[in-house]
Amino acid sequence: MFHPVTLPLWLFVLILVFAGVTFASHFLFPSVRWFFRRRVERVVERLNARLDRPIEPFKLMARPDMIVRLTHDPKVAEAIVAEAEATGTPETVQLERARRYAREIVPAFSATVYFGFATRAAKWLARLIYRVRIGQFDTGALAAIDRRATVVFVMNHRSNMDYVLVTYLAADRSALSYAVGEWARVWPLSWLIRASGAYFIRRKSGNPLYRRVLARYVQMAAAEGVTQAIFPEGGLSLDGRVGRPKLGILSYIADGWRTGGRDVVFVPVSLAYDRVIEDRVLTAAHATGVRRFRASFGSILMFVGRQVGRLLTGRFEKFGVASVSFGTPLSLADFMAGPHDDATAELAGELMRRIARNVTVLPVPLLCAAIGEATDLPLAEVRARAADLAHRLDRAGVHLDLPDASPDAAVDRALDILSLRKIVRREGDRVLVPPKDRALIGFYAAPVRQHLCAPAASNEPEFAEFSPNLRS
Repeated sequence: MFHPVTLPLWLFVLILVFAGVTFASHFLFPSVRWFFRRRVERVVERLNARLDRPIEPFKLMARPDMIVRLTHDPKVAEAIVAEAEATGTPETVQLERARRYAREIVPAFSATVYFGFATRAAKWLARLIYRVRIGQFDTGALAAIDRRATVVFVMNHRSNMDYVLVTYLAADRSALSYAVGEWARVWPLSWLIRASGAYFIRRKSGNPLYRRVLARYVQMAAAEGVTQAIFPEGGLSLDGRVGRPKLGILSYIADGWRTGGRDVVFVPVSLAYDRVIEDRVLTAAHATGVRRFRASFGSILMFVGRQVGRLLTGRFEKFGVASVSFGTPLSLADFMAGPHDDATAELAGELMRRIARNVTVLPVPLLCAAIGEATDLPLAEVRARAADLAHRLDRAGVHLDLPDASPDAAVDRALDILSLRKIVRREGDRVLVPPKDRALIGFYAAPVRQHLCAPAASNEPEFAEFSPNLRS
């Protein structure tokens, strides 16, 4: 037994490789994982000490464990059985589909990525492009939210910059979890979004099993206190108004809540812009009546290239003001305590009304509303119309963010922004609107129209068309 054994070199190398892998998997990798896990735990401890709402353990759960928990949830199991009976497919096949849906939905949150990169990048980008302002902010009501409650920010959807703005402004409060559509499922963007705690959804899927898996994930997150941010409109506003809500995620949260359980507090967030980056794409989609955005990759690269060129040469102009208002919170427990015919629809309607009421009026929307349907107006008349609109809005309790609180200064600021893009032309003492850009004037005027046509009490967040009678 002590005689030497001769082995081929390739076999000896293979034995060494297997020995190295075994050593690493049993001794080295666990130590490395423990080292990084301890570092992550210390990072989370430091973050939780400064955040208003600490990161919940559910958000930090390992992704494979969360996928297993979601796949084997009792309600998902019921949906698997029902789908198997309805389609005649074996339950094992449906279980694998549920597992695939769970892998598709569940995020892979990293506190380091979110707070070390995402929030810093959001702050840099938001402040580079816009003058970021806080509009209305109900400090007392927000401070009074129960620290055990799950907070859900409910927002109107004007631009893809919404994600960036709210992430930046909420960075000192908590880590937000967004629902993101299929458009972002491209690598490496998908990896960054998952690491930031967002989860992907198929907005148009009618598959009952998929819907149940998605619903249970949302309900688990709400029950465990994960701070979320949702866009009830389900997509970007094509006409500039706050639109009708879709009940998907709101219904999942409302259906999953139980009396005596952790309260869910909805915070209405109203976003307003002097310039929406995607405005031409959105108005083109609105004109065709098809929610299909036709911006090509080449046109996006050209747009980004132009802005980078202006930035490098010192000619870059900010896109005006971006305003974010935080309204009065709505407790789900308090809301459900009252009588309701359709609780989820009434909840959605009330939230959308609060959002619409708090949309700040900025210089560009004020100017566009003053122009109205006209294509050629004396500048003096534009100023008079803007002043009259500002007075009516102020009397209605609408928050205005105008330079020096002056409608005249707002008109000058808005003319500078729109003239740079050739949406309006200023020739002497007249203001001209090229016919091709009429839709953009209506798009930016929409928030003002919505404010002035909002009925005193309504069951729907939908308003009549606004036809300004500025002399009335």
